Amino acid sequence: MQEVLTMSETTQGVVGSVVSLRRYPVKSMMGEELNAVDVTDRGLLGDRAYALLDPSTGKVASAKNPRKWAKLFDCRAAFVEPPLVGKPLSPVRIMLPDGTMVTSEQSDLNQILTQVFSREVTLGRAAPKTPSLEEYWPDMEGLAHREKVTDETMPPETFFDLAVIHVLTTATIDRLRELYPPGRFEVRRFRPNIVVEPSSGAKDFVENAWVGRTLAIGGKVRLTVTGPCPRCVMTTLPQGDLPKDPGILRTAAQQNQVNVGIYTSVLRGGTVRRGDPVRLE
Repeated sequence: MQEVLTMSETTQGVVGSVVSLRRYPVKSMMGEELNAVDVTDRGLLGDRAYALLDPSTGKVASAKNPRKWAKLFDCRAAFVEPPLVGKPLSPVRIMLPDGTMVTSEQSDLNQILTQVFSREVTLGRAAPKTPSLEEYWPDMEGLAHREKVTDETMPPETFFDLAVIHVLTTATIDRLRELYPPGRFEVRRFRPNIVVEPSSGAKDFVENAWVGRTLAIGGKVRLTVTGPCPRCVMTTLPQGDLPKDPGILRTAAQQNQVNVGIYTSVLRGGTVRRGDPVRLE
């Protein structure tokens, strides 16, 4: 039978280990996988540090509205030099859909990006005081809206959707694969920051039970689990060799109330490394 940790068992020790760390320097673009990263009260250092802004609406560009911004998934961003705590962020390097490399230091960057997206855009480093984005909701049972574009508010002065760190377990990915075998459930579809492999080997939505608890990662970092992570149309979009697949989101809606992973805030910062043990407090 499948082994499932009880609440009393998880409080006694390690519940898993960190197997992947991911940072996305520019919102909705592909990011970079890391071996170690500093965590501050604003999440992984450098995560969502930049975003494209739409001057015509004042909104943050997001692949949540793929009718406008699907090409964001065809771009990849990484820092020229690794960010350091207490130091200014280094420029960001962006690989465009045709393979061209540009940097945030270029004087003609906004003109180049405007050509790529066929609409005027600017690369922003400072988020608006009250940022917002547009989100397209496909016609799918279980979603809050159907076949509609809504305006969604974001945390003040940030480029985050709802919270600063997204945690996902390999158990959840494994469970979704069991529920929908034709779907290619891969971590990159869900854009987490920290991926945890449970020590139990369970194949279930184990992190659902972590809401309201504290995750202790390594020797110092403490994250408060604020709630489940609701998913959107972005999970269905093609990226790289992954095909478009509405069944990805439909399975999450039918089997786990549209949630995949959890959101957290930072109780105490520090450095997180691949292989670090994860405890539940």
